[in-house]
Amino acid sequence: MKRSLVALAFGTLALGIAEFAMMGILPYVAQELSVTIAEAGHFISAYALGVCCGAPFLIVLRNVPLKKILLGLAVLIIAGNLGAAFSATYHMLFLARFVSGLPHGAYFGVATIAASKLAEKGKTSQAVSVMIAGMTVANLLGVPFATSLSHVFSWRGTFFLVAVWGVVVYCSVWKWIPHLESEQKISFREQFLFLKTPAPWLILGTVILGNGGVFCWYSYISPMLTNISGFEVSSITWIMVLAGFGMVTGNLLSGRLSDRFTPGIVCCVVLFIVTLALTGLYLFATDRAAALILMTVCTAGLFAVSAPEQWLIIKVAPNGEMLAGSCVQIAFNFGNALGAYFGGMAVTFGYEYPALVGVPFTAAGFSLFFIFYRFFQKQYL
Repeated sequence: MKRSLVALAFGTLALGIAEFAMMGILPYVAQELSVTIAEAGHFISAYALGVCCGAPFLIVLRNVPLKKILLGLAVLIIAGNLGAAFSATYHMLFLARFVSGLPHGAYFGVATIAASKLAEKGKTSQAVSVMIAGMTVANLLGVPFATSLSHVFSWRGTFFLVAVWGVVVYCSVWKWIPHLESEQKISFREQFLFLKTPAPWLILGTVILGNGGVFCWYSYISPMLTNISGFEVSSITWIMVLAGFGMVTGNLLSGRLSDRFTPGIVCCVVLFIVTLALTGLYLFATDRAAALILMTVCTAGLFAVSAPEQWLIIKVAPNGEMLAGSCVQIAFNFGNALGAYFGGMAVTFGYEYPALVGVPFTAAGFSLFFIFYRFFQKQYL
């Protein structure tokens, strides 16, 4: 395996821990800062809003060498998470989370192009999957470790850990990734032409609604499992490992199934299953076994649709691939922010209600993607 691809995966590992660890440490943050669980959920939204604001800067950086962009994004990872580690108030942490989210979408857009340039002939998909693997490893190992760290020491250690890893990202990018020119020289206007067609909007709408529905529930997974399902706080670390296992499994299976049955079929089936699983989480949240099984199904579904959606948005965006790749991350995190917000509103009724609120979101996402599959997929594949 090329060290350059490992360096890119180091970056997605840092971003994955920074994004998802908050779900597991939410109660610790709320307690120390003297805010409610619903208010602490705003820190999830702050990160997501940072992603939405940071990714569009790729538009003005389109002619900057890719390595320089990646190094700048690594600096933002370090700065944002150091700020979070030393935040003393709600507003300080909100701002720090916003800053730490700024490099997320841009990193995925740039790293996807970098991985394709670094790939061996005929192995572009494998190279991109190595880059994305950091995100799944973050959820399988990084997030549970961060949750355990918060339980034993302090939630601040989680963000300090990410900041330190950000230094590793910077050094590995500087040492292992060669000079890479930016994308082909295209005009500012040409980057946006793909948005004139319905196909990318259907995909992006699916990402917002489908992922938003899952995050209505997943943003408050820790208090739901402890207060409704009856798990001990100390067991959340291992439960997060199980959730991460679902993400890794979903990502691996969707790649193979998409090659066999087309991405459109895979995404439609997965979104339908996730809608049923969220309904089940609301109905059977008090049953420990059911809660764990349905949790794993939902987290598997979250990443089972990610790879097909990322690949499809590139296919429907000629001359705007980098922008399109970052747009998926904008949509993903915009859905994250919406889910955390509406899930937080539902928390006042009970910790099982965020799952119920997520059902119409994922159902709407399924509907949009079915339209894409039925009327547009054949035009691009």
